[in-house]
Amino acid sequence: MSREVTPTTGLRLLPWTTPDGRPCYLSTDGDGPVAALADEVEDMQLSTGDELLTHARAMLADPKVPLGEFRFLSARLAEALHDAIRVARSHAGVRSGS
Repeated sequence: MSREVTPTTGLRLLPWTTPDGRPCYLSTDGDGPVAALADEVEDMQLSTGDELLTHARAMLADPKVPLGEFRFLSARLAEALHDAIRVARSHAGVRSGS
């Protein structure tokens, strides 16, 4: 399940960053162990987002959920949305500045 590689640069945006938060890119034709690992990480990130969304919908249906739980869930949803946008940009071959 190889992902798109930016046609103009031949680089793929990876689903992780450097320790100081800069984006990582892979020069690839879409095959190889690092590309396969990136595919797996992206799939896990999107799956986590799906699970959080299901949990959020259940929490919204319960009027007794404490505010602290909503805040925690909101932070996790923001992380999942960031990951999903990064995956979408990777597939579109667009470099991300964040």
